[in-house]
Amino acid sequence: MRNMRRWNILVGVQLVLIIMIISCQQKHENKGEKHMKHTVKDPHSFARPEEAIIKHIDLDLKVDFEKKQIIGVASLRYEKSADADQLFLDTKDLNIQEIKFETGQPANYKIHKQDPILGSALEIELNGNDNKILIKYLTGNGAEALQWLDPAQTADKTDPFLFTQSQAILARSWIPCQDSPGIRFTYSARVEVPAGMMALMSAENPKEICQDGVYHFEMPQPIPSYLMALAVGKIDFAPVGERTGVYAEPGMLAKSREEFSEMEEMLIIAEKLYGKYQWRRYDLIVLPPSFPFGGMENPRITFATPTILAGDKSLTSLVAHELAHSWSGNLVTNATWNDFWLNEGFTVYFEHRIMEALKGKDYAEMLSALSLQGLETEVDYFMKNGKENATKLKLDLAGKNPDEGVNTIAYDKGYFFLKRLENYVGREKFDVFLNQYFSEHSFQSNYTEAFLDYLDKNLFEKNNIKPIDDLETWVYGTGLPASLPRVISARFALVDKALEQLKNGHHSFDTTGWSSHEWVHFIKNLPEDLSISTMSKLDQAFHFTQSGNAEILGVWFVHCARHLYQPSFNAMEQFLVQTGRRKFLMPVFKELINTPEGKAMALDIYQKARPNYHFVSYNSLDQLLS
Repeated sequence: MRNMRRWNILVGVQLVLIIMIISCQQKHENKGEKHMKHTVKDPHSFARPEEAIIKHIDLDLKVDFEKKQIIGVASLRYEKSADADQLFLDTKDLNIQEIKFETGQPANYKIHKQDPILGSALEIELNGNDNKILIKYLTGNGAEALQWLDPAQTADKTDPFLFTQSQAILARSWIPCQDSPGIRFTYSARVEVPAGMMALMSAENPKEICQDGVYHFEMPQPIPSYLMALAVGKIDFAPVGERTGVYAEPGMLAKSREEFSEMEEMLIIAEKLYGKYQWRRYDLIVLPPSFPFGGMENPRITFATPTILAGDKSLTSLVAHELAHSWSGNLVTNATWNDFWLNEGFTVYFEHRIMEALKGKDYAEMLSALSLQGLETEVDYFMKNGKENATKLKLDLAGKNPDEGVNTIAYDKGYFFLKRLENYVGREKFDVFLNQYFSEHSFQSNYTEAFLDYLDKNLFEKNNIKPIDDLETWVYGTGLPASLPRVISARFALVDKALEQLKNGHHSFDTTGWSSHEWVHFIKNLPEDLSISTMSKLDQAFHFTQSGNAEILGVWFVHCARHLYQPSFNAMEQFLVQTGRRKFLMPVFKELINTPEGKAMALDIYQKARPNYHFVSYNSLDQLLS
């Protein structure tokens, strides 16, 4: 009887611990009251981690370029509560062929009806004391995480290419898993690819091509599913520093290595700011241009767009951003996509601090000013279009695609909230707080209300400082608070003088030493009523339409679309067809569809361009252009 009581106590303790891991504070207190705690289910996952939770995945994958398919076996080790009967996984368009336990005994399972956003729950009936399940499967034709590129769609145009993009909830389209940012697991993998190609994952990676095409990977630190990543192609490697290096197609490697030569210095700066880098290496791969984001912070290997190869290192703040994710996001992760600002707001703040240490305060001020401009534009758009709730830091994305939360609110409103806190308590105290936050929450998930409690205790109370009086407004309010920090950029002030000269009829200015950021600021702030004549003179003077800088083209083509500037049409079409980065695509297409002529042009270009885009981009554009 005593042993039975001890067993019951142990089981009870285990259940309490599991529930504590996934417990969240959904309801925020009124000012001055405590937050209300209760268990929260991730609205974007079918997983039930309080019953059974994945702890390790062992993958055996074969990449078939002819069929554009991954043939996989996923061996999942899980832990379960004493009374758990089922294991729930997330899948989307996976062809499940067989499921069995490690002993070889077949498992009973059910694939539930598909939700258009979430995919299908895979419910597996558990068996006694087994804790490992093997799933044989094939990826579907429309696997949303995967982009298969023909040779013509790559930089060198010699070999096909495959890359994945798992964030936010696309990992389930190539791996059966518990696809929630609040659930972490370690993984290992064997990946077979065509001979002569290299395979890379968010794990320990090779430096040379294996001639037999078989690669082995280990990720000993637990990561959430959205950080699962795979790239396969004709890829070479070049070291940058002791812990850093660059991967790229052979024809892009030298240019990429030169562009990112400051990576090791950035890593050293980041460690001085907020503690030891805990992922061993920090490498980067330059992907083909259809990659939908600027970068993706996959642990140990950032996936990056070639659009940041400006030739003068002027766009490498994106590398600082992805590196910063090694702390904010990869190390301390938002528990659900409703708390996305905890990943991105912290990362923008960290990025700016890295760049300030690397390039100086005046450079960081330019980044802050651009953040503020983008934030004010986005908030204005949401407020005018009846989408006020989208301007809150804490989101409610239940029933929606979490990609709807991927906008400047999470990034830049989150950043300015942290900047508000820094200004209020002083940088020294705020740095001590952030170091403690990253250290105490390493390899854990967090949610907004828990962070606010931690903030109260470890920043305000610890320093005997009264909390800011508009904290509720910042996190749960719409729009922008009155205490929004203002930004004064000395370098942009000089650009503003050029804009004043333009208003007075001048079309040539002293632009010596202007970086990409100054040019972007200049073009963004051109007059709304810009005439075709003025556009032509500016284009002749500064060659915007023929620029090789994607950031400059991205903002210039917005004006070209708005005013139907015909000399830009060929270059604009080429840019929209070849570039898959959503940041550039959406603003230009939004402007084009505002006029009948522009809309016809947009639809014609999109028909040509869509096959080059990843799901993340064409999913947004399908809705815009439908």
